[in-house]
Amino acid sequence: MIIIGEKINTSRKRIAEAVASRDAAVIAAVAREQAEAGAHYIDVNAGTFVDRETEYLGWLVKTVQAAVDLPLCLDSPSSKALFEAIKCHRGEPMINSISLEKDRFDAMLPIVTAQPCKIVALCMAETVMPVTVEERVQAAEKLILRLTAEGVALENIFIDPLVQPVSVDTRMGNAALGAIGKIMTDFPGVNTICGLSNISYGLPERRLINSTFLGLCMLQGLSAAILDPTDTVLMATLLAAQMLLGRDEYCEKYIDAYQQGILGT
Repeated sequence: MIIIGEKINTSRKRIAEAVASRDAAVIAAVAREQAEAGAHYIDVNAGTFVDRETEYLGWLVKTVQAAVDLPLCLDSPSSKALFEAIKCHRGEPMINSISLEKDRFDAMLPIVTAQPCKIVALCMAETVMPVTVEERVQAAEKLILRLTAEGVALENIFIDPLVQPVSVDTRMGNAALGAIGKIMTDFPGVNTICGLSNISYGLPERRLINSTFLGLCMLQGLSAAILDPTDTVLMATLLAAQMLLGRDEYCEKYIDAYQQGILGT
């Protein structure tokens, strides 16, 4: 399971304040705590600063990679911001994201094909959010066909089924889970990814919901998740699920975590 740390996002007040004031120490500390908690990528998002997103995203890339030796997930709907951020990035980034919306696909395609990178591809056709499993799978198929036709390697594509809150529609949990499972079955070699905490928006005890949903997603074959790696309950669930699904030989990772006192139960 690939873990993308979600905490460096200017929708969070503390991060927005640090970015606006160029407080590199705060950003570096948040990056380090996520890396130490087990993140494989650090997500960086400056999207709330619409007029200065390009400038701020580039600064975040430099600041985070000065603090941790990890690749970043460059998170923006703006092709301009991503183009400039990639110039600052050391190594192979993850680009978040491309979709079937014509303007977005056309703007993002030159970026994701210009250099080696991982690509988050959203199961969204034009401006319509998917509701059913079938709608998600159909969008996934179109994305996979179009991206691979442009030379993108299948293993570099991360399909996002677009997890939506169950507080809005209780069908959304099953829809996302069903889509993950079918995509992984129908398109061997492709990856799936989701923003985990979307599922619990607007509900109490979100950590409980998020950790339960993570286990269910892993059962369906989820490849990667954008989450808070410093949430010890969530990470304990991940370790236990990996073990129960046969992905932890001799239960070594689970036992090591227990001995280090980091299971968080």
